[in-house]
Amino acid sequence: MVSIWGLTDRGIVRSNNQDSYAYEVTEGGTWGVVCDGMGGANAGDIASTMAVEQFRGHLEAAGKPRLFQKEKEGEVLLRAVEEANQAIFEESQRDLDYAGMGTTLVGMLLRGKNLWVVNVGDSRGYLLSQEGIRRITRDHSVVEEMVQRGELTQEEARHHPQKNLITRALGTARQVKADLFRETVEEGEAVLLCSDGLLCAVTDEEIHQEFQAGGAPQDICQRLLERTLSGGAPDNVTIVLLQV
Repeated sequence: MVSIWGLTDRGIVRSNNQDSYAYEVTEGGTWGVVCDGMGGANAGDIASTMAVEQFRGHLEAAGKPRLFQKEKEGEVLLRAVEEANQAIFEESQRDLDYAGMGTTLVGMLLRGKNLWVVNVGDSRGYLLSQEGIRRITRDHSVVEEMVQRGELTQEEARHHPQKNLITRALGTARQVKADLFRETVEEGEAVLLCSDGLLCAVTDEEIHQEFQAGGAPQDICQRLLERTLSGGAPDNVTIVLLQV
């Protein structure tokens, strides 16, 4: 049996919340999405909300089993990202107040034991089991590239002054390249989607500790949020947790 829950909080430092999220259990599978907007004034909020709504619309249509006879699950996710990118980019071109707005996106679709995860930017997807935690996604960021080149450790990257500089985002160009991942999820495991606001104050090990502590997805999400707030919560934080 699949259980899923999500929450968002503006954190302690920020005056508004530019994160958005959604999730749903449908006939065609269980999906979730987390977006972290960027841009002046309310533009980041607009971008993340648009991305979630575009993603939701495509995945709700994809929830009808007949669609999967025409389009593979991974292609459905990539198409959802393309539609979201196009909608945000076109809106930024129409309205000068929204010029340059964009958002990260990490989304998932689970059908049976089969999981597909898509991402653009530095919002992340993790696979959790009692044995450990493993990041599924790879950040599209300056510090991630430095880690890959061996110039930084993962711990150094968490505190680097350029940690918020991303190299890909939805809506900043007419086309965007998303990464797609395929996993198998077993009973007792979980999938976590989050914005980088969680990771500013909580380590991977602490995420795993809260998962090991047990409880329903809403309990684990709430404990993770409390850890983030007690750690200073310098950014908006959003979490979606799916348990199998």
